[in-house]
Amino acid sequence: MLRIVNLRSSIGRIEILKGVSLRVREGEIVTLIGANGAGKSTILNTIAGLIPARSGQILFCEREIGRVPPEKIVRLGIALVPEGRQLFAPMTVMDNLTLGAYQKRSRADRARVDQVIKEIFDLFPILKERAGQLAGTLSGGEQQMLAIGRALMSCPKLMLLDECSLGLAPLVVDEIMKAIGQLRDRGITFLLVEQNARKALSIADRGYVIETGHIIAEGECKDLLNNPDIGRAYLGKDYVEVWE
Repeated sequence: MLRIVNLRSSIGRIEILKGVSLRVREGEIVTLIGANGAGKSTILNTIAGLIPARSGQILFCEREIGRVPPEKIVRLGIALVPEGRQLFAPMTVMDNLTLGAYQKRSRADRARVDQVIKEIFDLFPILKERAGQLAGTLSGGEQQMLAIGRALMSCPKLMLLDECSLGLAPLVVDEIMKAIGQLRDRGITFLLVEQNARKALSIADRGYVIETGHIIAEGECKDLLNNPDIGRAYLGKDYVEVWE
């Protein structure tokens, strides 16, 4: 579904991605793990068209999208849930959801939008209870659910999730990870950036480790979990000792 080949991308004069290559197959959950500043978010933002690619290829369903505007990338079937959620705080939950479907204007689209809202409320019942509440007054977990719901409004084939567990209580993180699994079962593919490497590797099929703009390791998550070097760097000493 998604194939990235030798991607280079910069922010200002600083080159962040230095020849990144990866792939995401349809129906997979693939995770990117690495330290702060390694380039994880830059990969997602470059795929979404928010940061221009300097060179390399980004292929989505065999179409080159490296220079496609962000709004057209959404139309093709890619949705980004950004780090920090970036909701419209003074607007209600329902208004934020509706904005996620801004490209759907026909009568047929309207019926589909109503159906997707129902599906989001089934996935996250608390959002139905908070439908008229201002987004800025929600808890952190509720805001993350709303950010995911807003992305779902565009009916994506591929979702890019950036640090969806950041700052959340463990029980809320578990609920969101469970929802990601349910959405995968409904046919949505995921590329997940997550600092909670343990949690990400526990739900994903495959993973990539990025360091200073380079992919340094890749493989099935069970293999990455059992790699002592990966464990020491990203999972913590105590976790590695358990596996050793």
